[in-house]
Amino acid sequence: MVVSPAVKTLCENPNEVFIDVAKLLLTYADNILRYPNEEKYRSIRIGNPTFSTKLLPIKGAVECLFEMGFEEAETHLVFPKSASVEQLRLIRDSIAAERDQRLHGGCSVQPAAPPAAASASESSTPASGQPVAPSAQQPSSLESSMNFFVTLQSNFQDVMQYENTELQQKARSIIPHLELSSAAQHKLKEAKEADPECKLGIEEFLVLELLRWFKQDFFSWVNCLPCSRCGGPTQNAHSLSPSADDLRWGAHRVENHFCQSCQFSTRFPRYNDPEKLLETRRGRCGEWANCFTLCCRALGLEARYIWDSTDHVWTEIYSPSQRRWLHCDSCENVCDKPLLYEVGWGKKLAYVLAFSKDQVVDVTWRYSCKHPEVLTRRTRVQEAWLLHTINGLNTSRQHVLSPDRKRELTERLLVELVEFISPKKPKPGELGGRNSGSLAWRLARGETGDADTGTSTQAAAFVFTPSEKEKSDRLLHMRYNAAKDQYCRVSSDSEMIPDWDRCVWTKESVFRKVENDWQMVYIARAEGSTVGRISWKFDFAPAGMKIESVSIMASSQTFHSANVCWHVRSGKTTTEFSGDGKMQSFPSLSGSSELIVAAELSGGEGDNSWQHSQLFRQSLKEPESTSFEVIIHLQDA
Repeated sequence: MVVSPAVKTLCENPNEVFIDVAKLLLTYADNILRYPNEEKYRSIRIGNPTFSTKLLPIKGAVECLFEMGFEEAETHLVFPKSASVEQLRLIRDSIAAERDQRLHGGCSVQPAAPPAAASASESSTPASGQPVAPSAQQPSSLESSMNFFVTLQSNFQDVMQYENTELQQKARSIIPHLELSSAAQHKLKEAKEADPECKLGIEEFLVLELLRWFKQDFFSWVNCLPCSRCGGPTQNAHSLSPSADDLRWGAHRVENHFCQSCQFSTRFPRYNDPEKLLETRRGRCGEWANCFTLCCRALGLEARYIWDSTDHVWTEIYSPSQRRWLHCDSCENVCDKPLLYEVGWGKKLAYVLAFSKDQVVDVTWRYSCKHPEVLTRRTRVQEAWLLHTINGLNTSRQHVLSPDRKRELTERLLVELVEFISPKKPKPGELGGRNSGSLAWRLARGETGDADTGTSTQAAAFVFTPSEKEKSDRLLHMRYNAAKDQYCRVSSDSEMIPDWDRCVWTKESVFRKVENDWQMVYIARAEGSTVGRISWKFDFAPAGMKIESVSIMASSQTFHSANVCWHVRSGKTTTEFSGDGKMQSFPSLSGSSELIVAAELSGGEGDNSWQHSQLFRQSLKEPESTSFEVIIHLQDA
């Protein structure tokens, strides 16, 4: 007889314990088999003393019920009408056979061996999208399983708020959707003109515009609110009791931001209702992802809410043109950088789950390039239980869907599974630490990476090398626009590359700062750091070429006693130049095969000294200006 993983786990219990719990499990199963139409035998109350004292603490017992076909309801485990009686009988007979053997002094099932460490080639992928180690994991308690189930169920229910048509209309009345759509259409046109084979669609450009607007113009981050009496700084003290109005908007937790100067408490309710967040327009990652996901749905983007068990949330957008889901973090204003958290922030991921109006998907594997490590941390629930529970939730939600929609969701899931099987390598934009939140808060969460500690250089490792057109034209011409946060390879059919750090060679303790109040943007040192560094590298040796002439324009600005030092380095030759926004030539670099343009930021006064040295300061109201430009004429080596 084939023995299930749950029964194997059950067999690990001492003989006396096994005999007692087997008797109870067989009673539950036999009652259903004998009286299939009696509803009372299909339901087990979780609070029942017999269940909670004789079955709940025993490892493998609840898992056997799940494998029989029981499912979780709010206060009961229920054997639904749709469950397979044959499956129930199979698990029942396995337990009975083992019990009979033990009563007669034998043992038909050997306890499961301790789990072996799974290599990347050893993991498999079941239908829900989660790779599972081939060996059994330590069984989880029912309490852990039920807590996890509550998380799954509440998130799955909460995302239905985004489908409220009146709420979507309210969001659309706030979002400058015509302006965002026009900008997205313009950038799509530019992309198609630059690359006629570009396969991107309007959705990608619309979500980039929405991310920019949401981060720069609409939502604001809260560390601690200023004192509502004197305006001074506050500290987060003990929690306050929520009011009836707080509870009405889902704020079961209210922070007390206490002012040491005037001894006044400023209340910060942590609202969970996206309608309220459209009004308050502030919070931390929970509020940001909640409101941003609503905005995506309001604009007709297919979106899902992403929950990470290590305490972060974000959004995914489906791209019809690419037939895949795109990671979008509104707090960081980033798109399609899924390894940002594990590689950049240093998160130890375990469970990452996607919730949409149609389904739940375990998407952990999209966000990790270290699958074997992740598997060792997935101990809160058994993988078989998680698969069973996700499938149950999806079945219950999708029963009203059309066959075509069900088929579409299945096809999408299959595409995701293929993606999950092969871990990706980090991209340059995924190497930095977290930007949102104060330095102390980020350090406390361990999400700074190296970028904010100032202890080591973050190697983004991008190198400008000449394209075929640039080789033919003997010209490499690059511009960076800080307001648009976009590089342009002018000499390569005006190729556009988003994100300030996408084309960076190295960076240390720097980030892109947007001042919404002043409508300004610039690159500055990370808060708390004494020195920030950034560089760009150009290499022509692989193309068999060398430099004929170089011209560089860089803009920088300092306040108080801060400094910005610019220099160009090639081999052993280093030449300093000013970042005054004027084009400068470097005859000494003629004949070199590579060069590095670098800037160092330091100095300043007081707590805001990090802000006193700035690169590429530019008004968001003047998005056409160029902040940084490099023109290199080439010749054969």
